[in-house]
Amino acid sequence: MNREDFNILGTGVIYFDNGATTLKPIILSEAINDYYNFYSANAHRGDYQISIKASSMYEETRKIVKELINASSEKQIVFTSGTTDSINKIVFGYFKNILKDGDEVLLTKSEHASNLLPWFELADLNGLKIKYIELDDNHEVTLDNVKKSITSKTKVISIAHVSNVVGDIRPIKEIIEFAHKNNILVLIDGAQSVPHLKIDVEDLDIDFLAFSAHKMCGPTGVGVLYLKQKLLNDIDPIIFGGGMNADFNIDGTRVYKTMPDRLEAGTPNIAGVIGFGYVINYLKKIGFDNIHNYEMELKKYLVNRLKEIPEIEMYNENSESGIVTFNYKDIFPQDLAIYLDKYNICVRAGNHCAKILKDEINIKNTCRISLYFYNTKEEIDRLIEVLKNSNIKEEII
Repeated sequence: MNREDFNILGTGVIYFDNGATTLKPIILSEAINDYYNFYSANAHRGDYQISIKASSMYEETRKIVKELINASSEKQIVFTSGTTDSINKIVFGYFKNILKDGDEVLLTKSEHASNLLPWFELADLNGLKIKYIELDDNHEVTLDNVKKSITSKTKVISIAHVSNVVGDIRPIKEIIEFAHKNNILVLIDGAQSVPHLKIDVEDLDIDFLAFSAHKMCGPTGVGVLYLKQKLLNDIDPIIFGGGMNADFNIDGTRVYKTMPDRLEAGTPNIAGVIGFGYVINYLKKIGFDNIHNYEMELKKYLVNRLKEIPEIEMYNENSESGIVTFNYKDIFPQDLAIYLDKYNICVRAGNHCAKILKDEINIKNTCRISLYFYNTKEEIDRLIEVLKNSNIKEEII
């Protein structure tokens, strides 16, 4: 699907590491080059035409993001450097101010480091208690297990919409609904969901959402922080400088701008944000339902083909995303990834930044295939052919 839009696919590479970052379509580099070549001025700073154009194009992307996730206002859309930056801004700009000693934060052991480490830091600062939602036999999050984990001290649930290792799509609408009945706020890590699924923040009633551009064919160094309208005035900046202040004086008095400028200090990745807008429109033309349905078709095909190899053990074949985590018997995951690279096949190996998931699946490192709309069944066939190589262990040694 749309493979002709990606120059790198013409080199013969088979790219199965879309959970880490996606390939970039030609339209992205064209948009970025256009900015740098023809109107490379700072945004929101100048009173001349190329600066006005840069500002207009930057803000146009904010509007595009608003429409993408069905936010009610562009003020709810903050540009960051990525999901990690977004989560840190939420944790230390909002929750640091309201959580106190003894309050509980619910996480899972399958979360990415970006949704664990900020909470560990805040727990040390504010005396919080970190608790983990129990995973079911498939290592997935269920509403029942969320309910079992909640106590009168639970103040926030912070979870990925889609796990980057297990690949389960969490029932976040039901989780959020139950959480709100118990006066609990919910932070959603959308890094693995926004690129693949149609997201409606109003329908899901999301309090906070974080996601990255580079996982959805956009540039690195660009992310989004969304927060609910009623929370707009309650989040403080954690980075201070140009662009986010309305005024300051020699005596230290200062006035900061309203949202979203208040959280966007300094010169942003203007070219990247502009390019991201082009990419979102590109993905919308393909259709997020079409993307997800095609990924599920590929996932089913991949799982069935991997089952042809007795030495392969899969850990999440039933999850409803395009992520398949597996190992090859008696071959260390990184060694298998290096072997596949000899055949121009890119897979991820390691703990995938989910270092405490090993406590659940009882294995530290795995190989991961994460699919996207430009992957094909022919690529999967080539993968299986290489994995079926009778000399695989000799080649690795």
